[in-house]
Amino acid sequence: MPKFAANLSMLYGEHDFLDRFAAAAKDGFAGVEYLFPYAFEKDALAEALQANGLTQVLHNMPAGDWDAGERGMACLPDRVGEFQESVGTAIDYAKALGCTQLHAMAGLRPEGVDPGKLDETYVENLRFAAAKTKEAGITLLIEAINTIDIPGFYLSTSAQALDVIERVGSDNLFFQYDIYHMQIMEGDLVRTIEKNLLRIAHMQLADNPGRHEPGSGEINYPFVFEAVDRLGYEGWIGCEYKPKAGTSEGLGWLKPYLAASAAAE
Repeated sequence: MPKFAANLSMLYGEHDFLDRFAAAAKDGFAGVEYLFPYAFEKDALAEALQANGLTQVLHNMPAGDWDAGERGMACLPDRVGEFQESVGTAIDYAKALGCTQLHAMAGLRPEGVDPGKLDETYVENLRFAAAKTKEAGITLLIEAINTIDIPGFYLSTSAQALDVIERVGSDNLFFQYDIYHMQIMEGDLVRTIEKNLLRIAHMQLADNPGRHEPGSGEINYPFVFEAVDRLGYEGWIGCEYKPKAGTSEGLGWLKPYLAASAAAE
């Protein structure tokens, strides 16, 4: 049965950030993820996790100036030093939080830069990050993101992500498969998951259109969840969506899976 984690960057927005941990635990989530921990003291986050019996499932490496529109640095030839420093920062936080997965955002394609140089930079940066995270006992992830929500994002399809993983050649680099993004870019969700399951270490979800909760759009989530369970996927699925109303009020889709998980224990 899939394990679901609350993405606190998008869920429970009615609460102050550190109060979202308790809200997620109250609703039955066993794990949490969010974009970035770096605005908070490590001890405060670790205390929120421990106090609510939660697992920190995932967070991103620093992604540049987010408020200015940057969405990662891994493909940028003029930011290699900053990217490498960010790997150390991310590992320090992950260790303090007991988090065993980190996502390195690829970044936006800059104008006027040779595509081959971007490609070379991305692969070499991921080799560096995969080695450093492996030393720390942490799994490195890359995620393909749709180019409607984030125009110009460097990594945008499953095929591209899997090719990059192959070229990096590390046993510590895996695919973070976001069902919402891949529905927009390519569809064929279950067959893609089945074909590439051994390379997928984490999943995320939202429905389309609108990026709301499962059941609000076109994706047949009961079918997807049944397939994921049947295939033996053992990772987490991060709930990274914008609730149509309040978060707790919109969790009807989740309750059968939480009940089944509790019964299995």
